[in-house]
Amino acid sequence: MARVSVRVGGGVLELVQGDITQQATEAIVNAANPSLMGGGGVDGAIHRAGGPAILEECKQIVKTLPGRRLPPGQAVITTGGNLPARYVIHTVGPVWRGGQEGEDEVLASAYRSSLSLAKERGLRSVAFPSISTGAYGFPVERAARIALRTLLEFLRQHPGSFDVVRMVLWSPQDFETYRRALEELAG
Repeated sequence: MARVSVRVGGGVLELVQGDITQQATEAIVNAANPSLMGGGGVDGAIHRAGGPAILEECKQIVKTLPGRRLPPGQAVITTGGNLPARYVIHTVGPVWRGGQEGEDEVLASAYRSSLSLAKERGLRSVAFPSISTGAYGFPVERAARIALRTLLEFLRQHPGSFDVVRMVLWSPQDFETYRRALEELAG
């Protein structure tokens, strides 16, 4: 399995090529849709692998949300169900609309909100997919820089908060794109 890592803020930021549903971190992050009811891509894979407990908790959370939808850039947490991870942090990334409608900041906020929630819960390890780069159409190269810059900044601003923050990239192409971006950003 392809893997690259850098030490930052007393922890490790790593990139791996693999399947987010197989990660044995304390939490994995779901690139959810605003309804939190499951869907395609990463969202569907997490719901299928985790079983009905995740959807049941999502239904309860949705009842508490304004408009019964999770706003893009925010995050909530549920059980991991049958997954190796104990928890799933659900966040909604932006739909790509050409880059002029605040998509970059919403994407950064999705990563920041997820890390903040994990930190509040005292979780020491979390794995992320490449948020918004599937069905939501965010260009992978641009998303990689935003994701990694946000993760690096958070780890530097909150030293000692995490042992491992992992980006899990499904395809060899996405892994390579993230690897190049990490090399550029981490120097």
